[in-house]
Amino acid sequence: MNQLKSDEYPAIYSDYIETIVYDIKEELVLQVESFPEFIRSIPKELGEYTYAEDKWTVKEVLCHILDTERVMAYRALRFARNDMTALAAFEQDEFVANGRHNERSFDSIIEEFIHLRKANLIFFNTLNETELNRKGMASDRLISVRAFIHVIAGHLNHHRIILQERYLKKSNDLA
Repeated sequence: MNQLKSDEYPAIYSDYIETIVYDIKEELVLQVESFPEFIRSIPKELGEYTYAEDKWTVKEVLCHILDTERVMAYRALRFARNDMTALAAFEQDEFVANGRHNERSFDSIIEEFIHLRKANLIFFNTLNETELNRKGMASDRLISVRAFIHVIAGHLNHHRIILQERYLKKSNDLA
């Protein structure tokens, strides 16, 4: 599952995929423990913190990661099952604006992430090479099932880095 070819995904996802350090299955499993630990390390009072005007809060970023994993896993499911219907883009800003994420606790976000990721891992582990190699159109871009799995892991890594560098570092600088 680890060997991605450049024709399996659009360049827009390269930055996410480049954050993957381990074998993709190992990376996904490690995130089940490391990401909740990371969330637990964030002071609760920073849940609604944003580092600049018109930016998402910490909780909104965390829930965006969940929403995106759901969307990418759904797309992977459709293509793995050989449903080659072109899939529309999702409007991430609308998802965040309508998600009521700031009403949530960090604990509920952690719980959802763990269940979501474990369910996705079970699904991903059922896929054979033919299913992993299937490609379809999502957001007007050709992408493989295998690439969606990489995007899920890399997208989490990408936003964790943003949280560390732009949210948590800046909040510490203000203290």
